[in-house]
Amino acid sequence: MKVAVVGATGMVGRTMIRVLEERSFPVTELIPAASEKSVGKELSFNGRPVRVVSVTDAVKSKPVFAIFSAGAAASREWAPAFAENGTVVIDNSSAWRMEKSVPLVVPEINSHSIRKGDKIIANPNCSTIQMVMALAPLHRKYKINRLVISTYQSVTGTGVKAVRQMENERAGIKGEMAYPYQIDMNCFPHGGTFQADGYTTEEQKLADETRKILEDQTIMVTATVVRIPVVGGHSVAVNVEFEKDFEIEEVKSLIAGFPGNLVYDDPLQLKYPMPILSHNRDEVFVGRIRRDHSREKCLNLWIVSDNIRKGAATNAIQIAEYIAENKLY
Repeated sequence: MKVAVVGATGMVGRTMIRVLEERSFPVTELIPAASEKSVGKELSFNGRPVRVVSVTDAVKSKPVFAIFSAGAAASREWAPAFAENGTVVIDNSSAWRMEKSVPLVVPEINSHSIRKGDKIIANPNCSTIQMVMALAPLHRKYKINRLVISTYQSVTGTGVKAVRQMENERAGIKGEMAYPYQIDMNCFPHGGTFQADGYTTEEQKLADETRKILEDQTIMVTATVVRIPVVGGHSVAVNVEFEKDFEIEEVKSLIAGFPGNLVYDDPLQLKYPMPILSHNRDEVFVGRIRRDHSREKCLNLWIVSDNIRKGAATNAIQIAEYIAENKLY
């Protein structure tokens, strides 16, 4: 069971390697791959040093899985090369998510969409993953008509450069900027790039990916993405309009009973999800669960999860686990 991690030296790539260790994935040989400037560096896997190789060499080694966190351009260039060699690619970028022939997978929700012979599997956007984890059991019971979404996204979603910018600003150090503005002591409604209609690509992903994962193109979605100066996890406020009415206690029971979710909701005791709670954990925390009194059949949720773990690395490894267990490679 050879496994390549492409983008192995990045924040998500390193976490993917750690998750492979933690979950005892049956790796016989780990092949960490990265750009030419990182070739030759050493990483640790299961207590042993492993040397970073070029992506070209990783393709030649014909791994069973190639788990990508190297950006959309690298994925479009290299995923087909791995696939042609018989490797199953699990890609964390936006490159393949909306391709009709490519499954977009959150294993707890729609692992059934993976078929034997599929060589490229897409890992959804981090904010989408945590949101649909809470919404999937509710959609099955009550049918979602409309979502109004606001995300409050950690700087870790942008990467090491953004974390360093925030840390430099807090220390009063001038350095390289990942964002067009100061992020410390600030926030801005900008994630991704702006489209002609005024929405960003991150906001568009929330709409398109949610419909694909929940297998319902009738769901209406509007979203605003906000970047905030925290590490540890993304937060999502969601207003949900259902076709059928609901009872709050049943809503809580449905969310809590869904694998991977943790209802953390006791406002009178000041118990509600926060990024600091989700950091380095795989659970999706759901709280502030309450009826929207301004409109019938509407619900408010606050959803928090570590965007590097369940929002990226862990979800990708869970996909690999499902494929391996069911011998779909």
